[in-house]
Amino acid sequence: MQLVHQKAELYAEQFSSPLDELRERVTANTIANHPHAHMLSSRTQGKLLQFISCMVNPLKILEIGTFTGFSALCLCEGLQPHGVLHTVELRREDAATAQAYFTESPYANRIKLHVGDANEIVKALEEEWDMVFIDADKVNYINYYELTLPALKQGGWLIADNVLFHGQVLEEQITGKNALAIHAFNEHIKNDPRVEHVMLTIRDGLMLIKKI
Repeated sequence: MQLVHQKAELYAEQFSSPLDELRERVTANTIANHPHAHMLSSRTQGKLLQFISCMVNPLKILEIGTFTGFSALCLCEGLQPHGVLHTVELRREDAATAQAYFTESPYANRIKLHVGDANEIVKALEEEWDMVFIDADKVNYINYYELTLPALKQGGWLIADNVLFHGQVLEEQITGKNALAIHAFNEHIKNDPRVEHVMLTIRDGLMLIKKI
């Protein structure tokens, strides 16, 4: 199910500031060549991630789910001058694609790409995060949340993507392991007194979560 009408998406894109040349190239190349291009954040969502990062002005960002690197490049826009973004990708081919774009970017020395299982990698990082972005395998969303929330600074922000999961969470009878996992994640956040949160209906749904 496409929740946002395609014409509305295109209209919003038309009246949003354009991407820089590199991020536009990441978008175009991913759409043209990747068999799972639907996993890419839209241009407007990328711009929103950039704006949020600029408002937070983080020193340390963690991203779980690099894909081809688009969202990481958007999030880096708000980093402090000596800030660092750590991003974790399971698929080696996607990680290699992302790394090539990172090397071209102004943030080449400030993006640390890790390849492998996020559950193991994040535990080993032992960092304190100002901002976390989760956009990886849906069945592990609660695991990733519980893994990162203790390391998120008080007042820090966590953003989770795909929280509407193609509209499947809206069905009276939710089926499919990913939709069920996302619905369980949404319920988990709803009932967590450690955070405040708001769900945005942009593209496939973003949950903005603030640690209190």
